[in-house]
Amino acid sequence: MNTHRVGSSAPAPAPDAASTEPNGLVTGPDAQGSGGQSDAMMSSPNASALGPDALTLGPNAAMLGPTAATPGTDPAMLGPNAPTPGPDAATPGPNALTLSSDALELDSDALTLGLDVGGTTIKGEIADGSGTILASGAVPTPRGEAAFEAMADLGDSLLAELPADRRGRLGRAAVLLPGLVDTARSIAVFSGNIGWRDVHIGDRFTRRWGVPVLIEHDVAVAGWAEWRFGAGRDHGDVVVIILGTGVSGTLAVGGKLVRSAFGQAGEYGHIPVRPTDGLPCPCGNVGCVETLASAAAIARNYTRLSGRRVDSAARVFARVPDDPDAVRAVDDAVAALADGLLGIIHATCPELVVLGGGLAGAGAALSEPLQAALARRLRVVPAPRVVLGEFGARAGLAGALLLARHGALA
Repeated sequence: MNTHRVGSSAPAPAPDAASTEPNGLVTGPDAQGSGGQSDAMMSSPNASALGPDALTLGPNAAMLGPTAATPGTDPAMLGPNAPTPGPDAATPGPNALTLSSDALELDSDALTLGLDVGGTTIKGEIADGSGTILASGAVPTPRGEAAFEAMADLGDSLLAELPADRRGRLGRAAVLLPGLVDTARSIAVFSGNIGWRDVHIGDRFTRRWGVPVLIEHDVAVAGWAEWRFGAGRDHGDVVVIILGTGVSGTLAVGGKLVRSAFGQAGEYGHIPVRPTDGLPCPCGNVGCVETLASAAAIARNYTRLSGRRVDSAARVFARVPDDPDAVRAVDDAVAALADGLLGIIHATCPELVVLGGGLAGAGAALSEPLQAALARRLRVVPAPRVVLGEFGARAGLAGALLLARHGALA
């Protein structure tokens, strides 16, 4: 039994640090950051790799009241074919997960199950109310709709690891998906990396595991976790950037997570910053942030500048400051990030910019130059503080457990 904790005290991993799971380079196929609409376009799989065991479940893990969601009903399935709620069920708001808080809270004695689906690996854990991990595992991600059966099987195997008397304490689960996700209708709309389209999830996981199951976008949950429970906690206006295979993230304004009616908000990687002389982006634009500032882009840019091939951004950062081509590749990435953030900062005036995902393991070599670049560019609004995320490449899986316990991205 794995008894490490979901907590925030561990140091950030080195960039591209090896995962403890298969396919473990955090800037490789399972690196978090190319989420949302990026997944429909990018050739690199979209997911989070396992990082250090950082993140303690917050003190707000509350109690299961009389209005709790009825087991066996999937609260994420709120579309026209949703099951009729019981008499005590909360009325859904405009977003799929904005239910009454009374219906969303779990008793501290309840267990939670979280799955984070990546392009090559599906990772899962079961945690108790203190954040102790009771079961964990990973399986390869099959192509197409077969991936959903693999998710269900992994959940079954995690539950089987628990003693019989603890299995009945599972209170809720959360499954994080890449690509385009319609949480209101419980549909996995599209993932180019894994190869599914318009898969109606409905209550298939609830039938297997016997508890309500929340379906959410992987980067949305990773960014929410960093904002609410990680480096951005206690701040109401926060930009979280998840840097990995791609660049994506979240935005909190006035203490509320910004969500879009059209999909995942926070596609920072597809803001064009070099439209006249930049590189083509798989999204169809030219010179997007992601073409210079993702982990893969930093390695490609170094190879182009130096003529020497490297297989990861970690190797580029390791050559700074002695290698001028490495310095240039990192400077190009920082400049693209800073330019992409200017409009967001002027529009929302955030207190913090949190760097998450595997590339944040570069530490001060990334955060300090970005802080300086923003300070040089901003004239009207104050430069936000740039900080490193506390969950590193593990933000997705840790966020899945937090979402299952708290019940909403709130």
